[in-house]
Amino acid sequence: MNFAGVRDLTLAWMRWLDRSLRPSVSAQTTRARIGMVGVAFAILYLVIAGRLISFGFVPEDYFGNRARVRASDAVSASRPDILDREGRLLASDIKTPSLFANPMRIQKSVGVDEAMELITAVLPDLDNAETRERLSARKRFVWLKREITPKQQAELHRQGIPGIGFLRESRRIYPGGAEASHILGHVNLANAGAAGIERWIDGGGLAELHQAGLASGRSLEPVELALDLSVQHALRDELVAAKDKFKAIAAAGLLLNVNTGEVVAMASLPDFDPNKPGKLETNQLNRLVSGAFEMGSTFKALTLAMALDSGKANLQSSFDARQPLQYGNFTINDFHAQRRILTVPEIFTYSSNIGSAKMALAVGVEGHRAFMKKMGQLDRLRTELPEGTDPLVPKNWSELSTVTIAFGHGLSVAPLQAAMATAALVNGGKLIPPTFLKRSEDDAKYLARQVIKPDTSEKMRYLMRLNVEKGSATRAEVEGFYVGGKTGTAEKVEKGKYVKNKLLTAFMGVFPADQPKYLLLVMLDEPQPTPESKGQATSGHNAVPVAGKIIARIAPLLGLKPRQDLPVAERLLTPGRQAAN
Repeated sequence: MNFAGVRDLTLAWMRWLDRSLRPSVSAQTTRARIGMVGVAFAILYLVIAGRLISFGFVPEDYFGNRARVRASDAVSASRPDILDREGRLLASDIKTPSLFANPMRIQKSVGVDEAMELITAVLPDLDNAETRERLSARKRFVWLKREITPKQQAELHRQGIPGIGFLRESRRIYPGGAEASHILGHVNLANAGAAGIERWIDGGGLAELHQAGLASGRSLEPVELALDLSVQHALRDELVAAKDKFKAIAAAGLLLNVNTGEVVAMASLPDFDPNKPGKLETNQLNRLVSGAFEMGSTFKALTLAMALDSGKANLQSSFDARQPLQYGNFTINDFHAQRRILTVPEIFTYSSNIGSAKMALAVGVEGHRAFMKKMGQLDRLRTELPEGTDPLVPKNWSELSTVTIAFGHGLSVAPLQAAMATAALVNGGKLIPPTFLKRSEDDAKYLARQVIKPDTSEKMRYLMRLNVEKGSATRAEVEGFYVGGKTGTAEKVEKGKYVKNKLLTAFMGVFPADQPKYLLLVMLDEPQPTPESKGQATSGHNAVPVAGKIIARIAPLLGLKPRQDLPVAERLLTPGRQAAN
């Protein structure tokens, strides 16, 4: 009984005593009633005193354990369902029993050995040494196993072991398994978010609501993600096939709505099953958010946009790519060397390192750094996912830094933030922070920042489409869906040196190229040559055709219909620029 109860009972007795002592009652009756009250109070206070004395003999960690159990129960009481953008279930709670024990009672009754024998007969996967240690502790509460099955609970009941019991806890289930694991994340044994959107939910105050008793199992509104489960399945399925075909150590991809910033699909392989996450391996990290990579020639799209937007170049400009660039011990050459003066469209379609570097130098070191800052490439990207990484930026941004970053080396970023910047190049010039939650175009406009001119964005749409028509990305062509994009192949760095036979390949694709709605990023880590690639492992031979397969599968799921008689790339420019080009 608590002290509030004692107070209420005392007031009730006093009111009764007051009525009992009224003049109409005889003295003998009054004395009898007063005696009864005295006896009742004596018994009551003896009970309270006994309870207080018993607390003195309880182990000091008992209350801490019970407090932790109550806190755990509060957090595990319920979590909101997580739904995809179409209302399909991605994560939910079910109630499961968990087994606990009172070691001190077991030690006084059946003993540790017999209890061990009976319990492990039902739960043979328990660690014997750890279980014995827990049952031998001078405690009144220990967990033995969280989330057992109803059948196991029934069998343990039949064992009739004194000192064991069950608590019903919420268990998180993910019907899709590994399908969207890096977005959803997972929970720990207390049903608290440990990664991904699950951890973001707790960061929004769920644990505090439970502690205050303000959240119950069905009172929580579901969390609606921007993710489309059908598109997610198709993306991941193609990445699994690509990883196997090209014998890559990893593969990753994402689909971004360029007008809202919504991440409609995202997969990073190897992934994991959030129903049984365990300890994740280093190779299972979310490369698209938690990894920092040199994005290779996909960065050339940023370089050309910078030069065009600054007025230092236009589509008719040309740059000398006849000779390699020499910086000390560094020689900068072209993979598809033309050894001639190249126009801006040719620099893009031939993916010229020399031409891109000279365009960046025309803007200047400070202008280049300021542009990359404006495009969100020099600061950590923040999204709902708690995972993330800081970009690896040169400490001293020199002329050599500008030269190498111009073609995608010397600056490492999270691939999602590179995708965010590329989306701004084609959506009219608006940089929109990515989100994993549903977002309307009106809300996106409120958050957007104009980073390049709409006129520059039009030119970039033209260049990206041109690259698929006759440049390095022809294998991304999907009939009827008018794809544009930029390839990227970067040598990986090991022990401070670039390794020629270890490549990270990428493709940034946009579709439809004339009025882009979506950006698709595909990445393969250390893909190997195949018979049809004739010894080549560059992006055009792996990431690009994989992107084409993905677009062919997901475009209909996104509600895009194939179109006939699509215009050539030059038709994307206004009439004046068409004639000039």
